[in-house]
Amino acid sequence: MFELFVTGATLPEAYHKALQELYAHGDIVDCPDYNTTQKEASMTFVVENPLLEPMISRLFIGDPRALEQYRQEMLDGILDFEVARGNWEYTYHLRMADQLPWIVSELRRNTDSRRAVISTRDEADLESGSPACLQSVQYLIRDNALHCKVLFRSNDAAKAAFMNAFALILLQKRIADELGVAVGSYTHRANSFHVYERDFAMLDGYIKRIKSGDEVTYPYIGGWDELMDDAKPEIAEMVRQLKEER
Repeated sequence: MFELFVTGATLPEAYHKALQELYAHGDIVDCPDYNTTQKEASMTFVVENPLLEPMISRLFIGDPRALEQYRQEMLDGILDFEVARGNWEYTYHLRMADQLPWIVSELRRNTDSRRAVISTRDEADLESGSPACLQSVQYLIRDNALHCKVLFRSNDAAKAAFMNAFALILLQKRIADELGVAVGSYTHRANSFHVYERDFAMLDGYIKRIKSGDEVTYPYIGGWDELMDDAKPEIAEMVRQLKEER
C-alpha cells in the first residue's frame, strides 16, 4: 500500500497535489463493504498556510451553499438533532463539541502541550455499518501558532476530502482566535485516501483540469465567503422546516 506525502502553500495546492499522487500511484483494490473497487493510497497532505488565498478548489463538486451548510454542520451542529431522531448515527460536531472547551483549557494551561487531542471514535462505531471516518484531531502551539493534525481512517478523495479539510481549517482558526495565536499549518492524514470505481471518470477529469493550465481555484475572502453568507437564510429556513417535521 503506497504511502504518499505532499505539501502546498494553500489548501487547493496541497489538495490538487494529493489528487495527482493518488492518480499516479494509487492501487486498484477491492472494496467489498460497498461491492465495488477503489483506487487507494495512504496520503498525507500538508497545507503550510491554511488561510492563504486562494482557499477554494474549483474541483470541489459542490456550490457555496453546500460548503456553507457543511461548515455549519461541522462547527455549529445545525443538524445534530437528526441523531436524536435516529436519522443519522452521528455528527462530527456532536463527537467534538464537548471536547473543545478542554482543548482550549489545556493549551492555555501549557502552550507546549502534546495532549490537546480530540477523539471522534465511539464504541458505537464497532457495530456500525458506517463508522466515523474522522478519527482524531490534534492541536499543537509552536512558535505562537496553532497547528492542526487530523487523522481519517477513510477519506473520499474526490467528493469529501476538500470539504473536510476546509471546515477543519475554519475550526482551527476559531480555536486559534480564542487562544489569541496565529493559525499554523494544517496536516491531513488519510490511511485510505480513495476514489470509488463509479468516480474514476471524475478523478480523470480533475487531473485533466489540473494539467490543462486553466484556473482551478477561487478566492474565499471577497468571493466565496460572500456567496456563502448569501446562502445562510436559505440554510436557516431548511433547518427550521426539518425541525418542525415529526
